[in-house]
Amino acid sequence: MNRLSFLSRSPVFYSSLRKYTTSESDLLLTKQAVDRIRYLQKEHNDPNTALRLCVESGGCSGLQYKFSIAKGSNPDDRIFEREGAKVYVDETSLDFVKGSRIDFKNELIGYSFRIDQNPQSSQACSCGTSFAAKE
Repeated sequence: MNRLSFLSRSPVFYSSLRKYTTSESDLLLTKQAVDRIRYLQKEHNDPNTALRLCVESGGCSGLQYKFSIAKGSNPDDRIFEREGAKVYVDETSLDFVKGSRIDFKNELIGYSFRIDQNPQSSQACSCGTSFAAKE
């Protein structure tokens, strides 16, 4: 099956909810990302507040990263945790970001979570939100 075929139809997932800690082969969180997620937990007054990352079609390079705030996980999510900061990534999206680093940038023009050093990307847009997957 082509890795991009999930973009044209609804994916089917067969995994159950599992908990993972970050490892180099899966997903890394920078200290800045951890600090921001923990800040969001305090702001929402909920220690279960987490960051959700998914990959969807779009952007100038074909695929784009989408970050959102999550209150709970889905059955197909992989859960990554560092120092109490949690990130949920669905199994299909994980194939496109495995080995990447999630960072949080606070710059003069704005602030956002970003994917840094994605080994599954063959090229990325200068905006940092879209990329082309390696075949």
